[in-house]
Amino acid sequence: MIERKYLAHYVDAAFDTTYADTEYVRLGKNLEEYNEELNPDVDVTKNILGEQSVQHSGYEAQADVDPYYYEDYDDALSEKIMELANTRATGDKCKTSMVDVLLKPGATDDAAPTVVWAYREDVYLIPNSVGGDTSGIQTPFTLYKAGNRTKGTFDLSTKEFTENSGSLGG
Repeated sequence: MIERKYLAHYVDAAFDTTYADTEYVRLGKNLEEYNEELNPDVDVTKNILGEQSVQHSGYEAQADVDPYYYEDYDDALSEKIMELANTRATGDKCKTSMVDVLLKPGATDDAAPTVVWAYREDVYLIPNSVGGDTSGIQTPFTLYKAGNRTKGTFDLSTKEFTENSGSLGG
């Protein structure tokens, strides 16, 4: 069984939809759980002969990030989320990208993990609320996957995604 910590999720805090100047930040600090709900669009019908038909039209993937704490005054992703919430931003102002990465642990405890696979996809990051309890300022949000999913490689040291040539969506 692969430990959960090896499935990593990075959100572009620069909100650069051209992918030229990204600033990927890993989600996970203060998160006990993160699930990407695929929300498959499936229609199952049965005809008068008793035969079942299944039509699968795709997915409407999304993920809730809750809690999400405003980490620091200089934290790029926290700053951007607060800006989106304070300006009540809509549409493409909320559009960025994220990269999902499966990591393989290093051969020794002090060896760096390696990337098994990586997929980049456009997302809309929509803040849900601002405030929270006495534990700190919370800005939970939902990530709505917007397509353009591309397989590639991810450099853990530079946090740069490189699309595979001839890559098919995933």
